[in-house]
Formats: sequence, structure tokens, C-alpha cells
Amino acid sequence: MRIGDAKQSYEADEAILTSSTQKIWFALFLFALLLFPFMADAYLLYLGCLVGIAVISTTGLNILTGFTGLISLGQAGFMGVGGYTVAWLSANTGLPFPVTLLLAGLLAAAVGILVGLPSLRVKGLYLAIATLAASVFLHFIFAEWESVTGGMGGLSLEPAHLFGLTFQSDFGMYFIIVPLAVLMVLAAKNVFRTRIGRAFIAIRDRDISAEILGINLLHYKLMSFALSSFYAGVAGGLFAYFFRVVTPESFPLSMSIFYLAAVIVGGMGNLLGGILGAAFMTLIPEALKLLTAALTPFYPNAPIFMSPMLEIIFGALIVGFLIFEPHGLAEIWHRIRRFFSLWPFKN
Repeated sequence: MRIGDAKQSYEADEAILTSSTQKIWFALFLFALLLFPFMADAYLLYLGCLVGIAVISTTGLNILTGFTGLISLGQAGFMGVGGYTVAWLSANTGLPFPVTLLLAGLLAAAVGILVGLPSLRVKGLYLAIATLAASVFLHFIFAEWESVTGGMGGLSLEPAHLFGLTFQSDFGMYFIIVPLAVLMVLAAKNVFRTRIGRAFIAIRDRDISAEILGINLLHYKLMSFALSSFYAGVAGGLFAYFFRVVTPESFPLSMSIFYLAAVIVGGMGNLLGGILGAAFMTLIPEALKLLTAALTPFYPNAPIFMSPMLEIIFGALIVGFLIFEPHGLAEIWHRIRRFFSLWPFKN
């Protein structure tokens, strides 16, 4: 066998081995997710459900901002559309929750297309302001359209039902939220193996060059907005079923900033980064609560001192990752993997 053929054979075997290893790790990960609710207490189950919802919404925003390069501050508004849609449909139609979730995603996608119309002429900061204005407008509708949204009092929901089962507890909702999060992340991964995903990336890297190559900018930008908003609508619907109530305050502007921070901290343009960023940013407030509870016996004013720290930490994390690690937690994870795969051979 020639050297070149041997090298190609080795690389092919290595690729097969890597693929097999990834499948094994993925299977173990799914098994851990399945085992988690049977071993976790109520608090950990609650956090697991919150992380699952955050992963779905962050993945959607990552498609738009990380892979297509379109900055959005309207994620909370799109989640609100999804949340109010499932609340209204469950109260007035009696449709099963898979149908209401699908309709919530589709309606949010339609709203996302309308919001994305200016994206052909504006981008960067101007597009961020446009999406922010859309989020403020949607929040106004949630608060004032009382005949549909219930006004400031909001809407309450019955528990999710399917095949005679009622998903009322956090344990039951976990088996809806987490499997759906896994499926939607896998769906997003497959999108970027298609022409659509490659068009998104081309627009992000150089939109003028992409247009010269024949990519319809408006078509694919609106498609990215629709896909991102669909994910947000589904996440908002799950949020509504999980808390069983939606009000205008359920989807504040700070939630949009939260998800943008999760994308930046996790790593823009990286699906693993979206997962890591969503989990990391969801667990930070809980870590601060635990820290506050631990400090209170020694420092009674700890709750007053720690209450504004969440916003400060969010801002510091965004600035810190942009400066010191712009590729986010995903790049840190890849470095750790490379280190442990090479450490026996290091001098």
C-alpha cells in the first residue's frame, strides 16, 4: 500500500472512530437526561425545565444572530406571542397541547417575518433598535388588548393534556420540555447541513458577496427570522404551560437581553454554545440566591446588596466574554477536550 493510500485509510478510520465515539457519548447523554428526573429533587427538576426552555429559545436566537448575523432584541416579544397563543387556544378551543404549541410557533414565525422586513435595508445597531421597538409594541399589545390577552391580569392555563395524561407537575413537564429541546436542537443542526443553513452563514460572513453568488437576501433573512421566532414561540408556549399563567410581565425586555447574553456567553454561531450559554445564564441567578442565603446569617443586609448584582453580572459577562473569549463557552469546552485528548503526549 502506498503512503498516500495508508494516510487516507488512517484518516477514514479516525473519522469513523470519532463518529462512533460521539454517538456513544450522545447516547450516554440521553440516558442521563432520562435518569435525571428520577434522581433529582423538586428544585433541580424546576431548574431542569427552565434550562430546557432556555435552550430552545437560545437556539432560535443563535440561528438568527449567531449563524445569520442579524442582531435581535425581540426574543421576549416572540416568546410572548407563543405564550399568549397557547393560553388563548387552550382556554377557547380545547385543542391538545401539541397543536397549540405548533400554532404558537407558527404565529410567532409570522410575526417574526413582519419584524424582519426591514432587515434588507438596515442591519447592526439599526436592526437591533427595530427589533427592540417591535418587542415594546408587542408588550403594549399584551397589556392593552384585554379582550384577548386579559390585560395586566394576564391569562391562566389548564395543565397540558395528552392521551388522557395530565402534565401538571414539574416531573411531568420535564418529559415534555427536555425531549422537545433535544429534538429542536437536532433539527437546527440538520438545517445547517442544507442549502438554507449554508445561505444563512454566507449572509453572516459577507452579505454582498452572498447576493452576488445568487442568494436572495430578503428571502433567507426572512426565513431566518421566521425560524428563530418559531423556536421562540414554542419556548414561550412551554413557558406558559410550565407556569400555568402568562402576563405582560412574564416577557420583559430584560428577557431579550438575557437570551442575547446567553448566545454571546455560549458562543455565537455554535449550537453547543447556545446550550452551554442557556444553562450557564439560567443557573447564575440561582447561584446568587444560594450565595445570598449563605451570607444572610453573617451579613443581614446581603439581600439588599445582592439584589442589583444580577444585572451587573450579566453586563460584566457580556463584556468579559467579548474581550477575553469572543467564541464563548463552546471554545473553552473544545480547548478542554483537546487538552485531555493530548495530555499523555505533552512534554
